[in-house]
Amino acid sequence: MFPKRFVIAKHSYVFLLMILLTGCSGFWPFGEKDDFIKVRGMQLVHNDEPYYFLGTNLWYACNLGAPGIHGDRARLLRELDSLKVIGITNIRLLAGSEQSAMKRTLRPSITKTPGVYDDTLLLGLDFTIAEMGRRKMKAVLFLTNYWEWSGGMAQYVVWADSVPTFDPNVDGWDAFMNFSASFYHNEKANVLFRSYISKLLNRTNSVNGKKYCEDPTIMAWQLANEPRPGTISSEGIKNVPHFLRWIDETAGFIQSLDTNHLVTTGSEGIIGSLRNEEIYRTAHMSNNIDYMTMHLWPGNWKWYDPKEQERSLPEAIDSSLEYIANHISTARKVQKPLVLEEFGIVRDNGDTSPENPTTNRNRFFERILSLLYDSARAGSPVAGSNFWAWGGEGKNINRDYIWREGDPFTGDPPHEPQGMHSIFSHDVATISVLQKYAKLMNRLCISDSLLVHSSSQ
Repeated sequence: MFPKRFVIAKHSYVFLLMILLTGCSGFWPFGEKDDFIKVRGMQLVHNDEPYYFLGTNLWYACNLGAPGIHGDRARLLRELDSLKVIGITNIRLLAGSEQSAMKRTLRPSITKTPGVYDDTLLLGLDFTIAEMGRRKMKAVLFLTNYWEWSGGMAQYVVWADSVPTFDPNVDGWDAFMNFSASFYHNEKANVLFRSYISKLLNRTNSVNGKKYCEDPTIMAWQLANEPRPGTISSEGIKNVPHFLRWIDETAGFIQSLDTNHLVTTGSEGIIGSLRNEEIYRTAHMSNNIDYMTMHLWPGNWKWYDPKEQERSLPEAIDSSLEYIANHISTARKVQKPLVLEEFGIVRDNGDTSPENPTTNRNRFFERILSLLYDSARAGSPVAGSNFWAWGGEGKNINRDYIWREGDPFTGDPPHEPQGMHSIFSHDVATISVLQKYAKLMNRLCISDSLLVHSSSQ
């Protein structure tokens, strides 16, 4: 599949072992190479070799990395080390949050008001990226959010139009979703957004001295977390041309500032595209989008009922496998790599308590990760995945499981019960599944680039 291959003679097994032990990115005996992740056909490549991964979402990393009372750098370092031991070296994280009066939002946020930023959080992002670089990890950074939990697009519209805060917990979810989607054709709001993009991409990291647009630790920029055209309604359909144009033009704007990094959407996939494969496909056909994304939420999408888990889990798994297969098919049509960058399921019986078993989650993860590995090994567009989400040492401290400013971070955003989808450090059985498939995906990074010729033995 790749033109550059090794020829392994019978006395070269020590050399091969050295490469196997280093994983996807590390030891390279022939001098410095281009360390940026790139796209070649339907594959991601790193140093001219295939790049596959099992990663995670650690969306709150820049908050942990902040100096002072709001951060916990010692914990961040331990979390990164724990992930590295598991074999996880690709992390998707938040790189843009907007201060909002909405009830269930992240605080503090990076952008306080347009043009006014929380320097401690930007320092936290600097620290996170620098420490990831030291560990040979890759970062996928999403720049805003369609949903309310980090302020997001709705807050940009509030700032641009000087209108009251639109809160889904007060105004309803359908109304909020269409309000958030009005961002795509709000020129003032996008001027504010692009101003932040420009600031971040041209920022010099205070820890490692590298400009963000020149730092190979960053794998990709994402336009947003789960951008949608709106609701499945006449309003959502009417918004599709604005949505598609926004994706193409915003990605093009990023590409004009940064020629080193990949750019992608952050899309959930077909379900996040008004359940329309054509909208999803068209969005990713843009020449400014380098690879395709999808998310998988069988609980949120009513495929899985934890109160009837024996009946609904097999059905949820079947629906999930079919959903992935449909996206692989679409990726083949578009001829771009595909990443499943969010997937998760609740603990047994839907009980959020961290002491509750994860038997069904483990079964779900095993089936999903097995399919992704087999597909990648067979040469499909699948490049990797990021499970949702690493909670690590985090813990809920409130009886109602609601996050409040100053609480420890888990993998669950402020709008969801804390612990709902988190993988904690004590979830040994789940971690065992993750470690198994992280190792297998890491091995794929070198399996396509090693060719043993019988004639040379």
